[in-house]
Amino acid sequence: MPSGTMSSRGTETTWTLKQNKAFERALAIYDKDTPDRWDNIAKAVGGKTSQQVKSHYEDLLEDIKNIEAGQVPFPNYTNTGN
Repeated sequence: MPSGTMSSRGTETTWTLKQNKAFERALAIYDKDTPDRWDNIAKAVGGKTSQQVKSHYEDLLEDIKNIEAGQVPFPNYTNTGN
């Protein structure tokens, strides 16, 4: 499932490239031991609630699990020249 679309839990949220980058940076800053982790990440992303960023994280974990299980095929890249 591509980012920025409907999550597996049926909540519709759109994530911009800028928000996704902020989300990635915030995950690196606010680890699982950080108090109020999802509130801090939501503030860093902007325009999202703590529940939305937590759901986005859970979707990411699900995507990773599916990729590692071989359920998502890798794209077939072709060499387009030198």
